[in-house]
Amino acid sequence: MKGFIAVAALGLLAGCANFDLFKPAETDNWTTWVCDSQAQVVWRYTDSSRKEVDVRLGGADQVYRLKLEPSGSGSLYSNDMLAFHEKGDEGLVYWVATNDLIGRGCKAP
Repeated sequence: MKGFIAVAALGLLAGCANFDLFKPAETDNWTTWVCDSQAQVVWRYTDSSRKEVDVRLGGADQVYRLKLEPSGSGSLYSNDMLAFHEKGDEGLVYWVATNDLIGRGCKAP
């Protein structure tokens, strides 16, 4: 039994060796915007080509992966559920199936 406790304690210490309380949390390059409807949109480009974005709504854990679509101006990203249109430093977000607007005038607070 003492051997088991010693091994468990050693494993616990080894796991904590790389844990740094003073290291800042990784933000992973997420951008937070707030819309006129007060909806929060958190988004990021998935890579340097900017052909896809990840979008989270209202701080939720669910991530929507949206692909670049043809657009008259700005950049339109969508999938079968959600659309995100970015133009300059603001954008709009809406549900694709129902065309319900989540928010417009979305920009950094």
